[in-house]
Amino acid sequence: MPHRLLCVTAHPDDESGAFGGALLLAHQAGAETSVLCFTDGQAGHFRGDAAPGDDLGRVRRAEMDAACKVLGVTRWEVLTFPDGELVQQSFQELAEVVVEYLRSWRPQVVLTFGGDGGVNLHRDHTMISAVTTAAFHWADRAEMFPSHLDTGLRPWGPQKLYFASTPFVSVRDRPELTESAATVPWSLTLELGALSERKLEAFGKHHTQQGVLRRVGEQVMQAMRVERYLLAAKRGQTSVTDDNEMFAGVVDDEE
Repeated sequence: MPHRLLCVTAHPDDESGAFGGALLLAHQAGAETSVLCFTDGQAGHFRGDAAPGDDLGRVRRAEMDAACKVLGVTRWEVLTFPDGELVQQSFQELAEVVVEYLRSWRPQVVLTFGGDGGVNLHRDHTMISAVTTAAFHWADRAEMFPSHLDTGLRPWGPQKLYFASTPFVSVRDRPELTESAATVPWSLTLELGALSERKLEAFGKHHTQQGVLRRVGEQVMQAMRVERYLLAAKRGQTSVTDDNEMFAGVVDDEE
């Protein structure tokens, strides 16, 4: 069976801007890739040509559909949690959602944001990092959310968890954070080469978010060429200095 990778995000466009290179490289290597996005981005600051009365969430779902096709994503799902308000939701509920998808889609490798909140230090990103980390460690424990067993799901332990390491910080109206914010270091560097153009193409499908490129264009263009990740957890014991590839050390399914 092919290797499987799951990327857990907060908003449409995260999959392209933050994780597009990893998704493309995994697809190129024959892996099955999935994206779980918790909100439809209905509270986004940038709206592009979307009129004030338009359903921004609906538009952004369609944009994500187009982007995931460019990235070769096998499956993706956008949930209905409120954009900008994940920190106000039940941690237990959010973690259970991730556990359920881990048990259903059974990835060996999981990607998500670091606790810093990514390029814009978004609190939704930080919340997704926290609940995904908990879910990674809980998904193979039968005593966690045992009601899943009644639906036919079985415990599943993914083998590696990676945090995206932000290449720069740019918070709207908070320029002082550019230098002062603590960010996630990295242990793995992905050089995208020619795939950087395809990553940019995927991000370009998010037409409503092109204001991001205008605001931090050159920094974004540089970030399209390289992605960096921190190995945050791995089955067994290891040193992050021994990790040189996302699927390195992954054990194939026994069944």
